[in-house]
Amino acid sequence: MFLETIQHRNPALLEAGAFYHQQGKIDPNTYVIDMDAVVENTKIIVESARQNKLDLFFMTKQIGRNPVLAHAIKEAGIPGAVAVDPWEALSLAENGIHIGHAGHLVQIPKNMMERILKLYPSQLTVFSYENAKYMSETVQVLNMRPQSILLRVISKHDFIYPGQEGGVPLEHLEAELKKIEALPGVKVIGVTNFPCLAVEKEKAEPTFNFQTLQQAAAFLKEKGYEAPIVNAPSLNTAETFELIAEQGGTQAEPGHAFTGTTPLHVKRDQPEKPAIAYVSEISHTYNHQSYVYGGGFYARSNVKAALTGKRFSEMKKVEVIPNEPGSIDYYGALKGDQTTVGDTVLFSFRTQIFVTNAQVALIKNAADAPVLMGTYDAAGRRLK
Repeated sequence: MFLETIQHRNPALLEAGAFYHQQGKIDPNTYVIDMDAVVENTKIIVESARQNKLDLFFMTKQIGRNPVLAHAIKEAGIPGAVAVDPWEALSLAENGIHIGHAGHLVQIPKNMMERILKLYPSQLTVFSYENAKYMSETVQVLNMRPQSILLRVISKHDFIYPGQEGGVPLEHLEAELKKIEALPGVKVIGVTNFPCLAVEKEKAEPTFNFQTLQQAAAFLKEKGYEAPIVNAPSLNTAETFELIAEQGGTQAEPGHAFTGTTPLHVKRDQPEKPAIAYVSEISHTYNHQSYVYGGGFYARSNVKAALTGKRFSEMKKVEVIPNEPGSIDYYGALKGDQTTVGDTVLFSFRTQIFVTNAQVALIKNAADAPVLMGTYDAAGRRLK
């Protein structure tokens, strides 16, 4: 999906990945990430957000909840993270990262509520009165300050990815808000939805979800909320922040932008530089196909091609045969069998490392004198 882009803008990362694999320093099924590029991308993102008066939280699930990268992003200008689920929140907090936002897309389970509240998150999202009530009860038991919350507000016309359904229906917002406002220990500060932007004809456009978000924010203002937070995740990049602000958004949560792997980065150069590649190895050939070690492929990656060979300068491009979405990716497949067992295979595609069985290798100074900083598992734990 991003192979041509990274060959054009960051070939040094591909070369470093091939080198370390051939040297036996990294295993197949490893994502290599250019730390310097991530830091520079962060600075670009921060400056764009400043110009458009948007607050930011950074997302780490795409990069394997990696604590080293999280601290690098923090030091480059974004002080708090958004955790897509409570387990990510706990992992990041254990590594000294402030939790700016949790509960969206995955709400906080009742028996984890105390642990999450003790992290003192800036805001939590709830999908319903019931979840807000659990939170209220826990805040009172702990005798803590009121917890700021966002309401995930949806409408029947919104697009919601399978497995992500739920929220306060827009037509029921007034009734739900009234009940939640009566709860001690929680304070409604704004609204959220997802996805708020999508690519249409290679251009970022607001989704119907963003219209729902605008209506929900307008309703809060009518009820006396002077400046409700409008949290507008999805396709959050340096280039889309102006659009988000124009549509009334006040918060963005970049994730793929840090590695230059949003759909906007496929066809046209964006301010962010591509900073991630997937390294594997030819395992065997069979029935006119070549098989590579898997574990880190992602069903929605749209991967099309790979490079294979021993030396980066001599690698050839081969067509990728997509895995069946319902299968376990023990291997990936390449078209043709004119490959050599043991050769390096390089990919660059959109991923979500936290749902894979991949490893992550962090590389510094890729363009000059590459240094392997360490390898980690998909949950951010250091391996070697």
